[in-house]
Amino acid sequence: MQRISAIAPENATGKNQELFTKVKAKFGGVPNIMRTMAASPAVLDAYLSFNGALSSGSIGGKLGEKLALFIAEKNNCDYCLAAHSTIGKNVVKLDEATILGARQGHTNDDKTNAALHFAGQLIDKKGLVNDEDVQSVIAAGYTEGEVAEIVAHVSLNIFTNYFNNTAKTVVDFPVAPVLSEVAGN
Repeated sequence: MQRISAIAPENATGKNQELFTKVKAKFGGVPNIMRTMAASPAVLDAYLSFNGALSSGSIGGKLGEKLALFIAEKNNCDYCLAAHSTIGKNVVKLDEATILGARQGHTNDDKTNAALHFAGQLIDKKGLVNDEDVQSVIAAGYTEGEVAEIVAHVSLNIFTNYFNNTAKTVVDFPVAPVLSEVAGN
């Protein structure tokens, strides 16, 4: 059972109504994560602002989705796995093998693998990465600005993972398969 109530768009007022109008214009509807975040208009506004700012970053949507998939897998967030599997497939055009690989923390591209590895280091070390960790991702071809964006993507995705795991947000995307069932683990 969901622990934080979702607000139905037709019941939204004030700031939530304004935010839902923008979300509907962009996505055609209001996903449950946003309906649930609307319990606090400040939380929903912060999420939309952070997500919007990162969408114009230099690392691009494909890497952003691969990071989101990997982080959701590490944090056992079923909602984010479902959402980012769908977005990865339908919006940024990732194939099923790439989605599966990203969830496992690897792809067929060394540069992307370095970003995923760095994201994993950030999570595992709770942000306390060392010089070698940072230099490794820079050596793979990322600029300092792009390293900052990777850190920001990790932060945003940890927020959404923790939010959904806390709220038990009802999944309104096709459910992502359990990794061990599709990866043969």
